[in-house]
Amino acid sequence: MPDHVHQSHPEITARLKRANGHLSKVIAMLEGQEPCVDIAQQLFAVEKAITNAKRILIHDHIDHCLSTEFNNGNSNTEDFKTITKYL
Repeated sequence: MPDHVHQSHPEITARLKRANGHLSKVIAMLEGQEPCVDIAQQLFAVEKAITNAKRILIHDHIDHCLSTEFNNGNSNTEDFKTITKYL
């Protein structure tokens, strides 16, 4: 069990559940031969929800994990470089 709590994880989970709902809708729309414009709109919603969830996760990691390490004199630039490649 991790020794730290990420307060952002419930929000991220909620965003990803919404993205999952949008993705299920996209699959149903494709199977139902719905208009491509409508499908593209739903795919955009999926993409946006995942992008926002990822952004929140990375910012949370930088704010809480890396800044704590830095403030404790444990500068971990490699971890910072690794997490920022996902932005």
